[in-house]
Amino acid sequence: MKIKVNDNVLVIAGKDKGKTGKVIKTLRNESKVVVEGVNISKRHTKPRTNNDKGGIFEIEMPIHVSNVKKVDEVKETKKSTKKASK
Repeated sequence: MKIKVNDNVLVIAGKDKGKTGKVIKTLRNESKVVVEGVNISKRHTKPRTNNDKGGIFEIEMPIHVSNVKKVDEVKETKKSTKKASK
């Protein structure tokens, strides 16, 4: 996998197509990445202890690595990177 933590990526497929974000976590065995602000899901939780509060929390879910593309931070237009074919 060529995408690493703290890389900026562009989502190229799925419900969040066109969004950009920073990679928070990589799951190598499943070939998935967790991107900040992308693929948000609501999680309903019960309070487990007296000090814990339950409720509905929004968390980022993993997205397959084939659905994201690395983005150049250097360029002002934030165009995606491509290797030149020989």
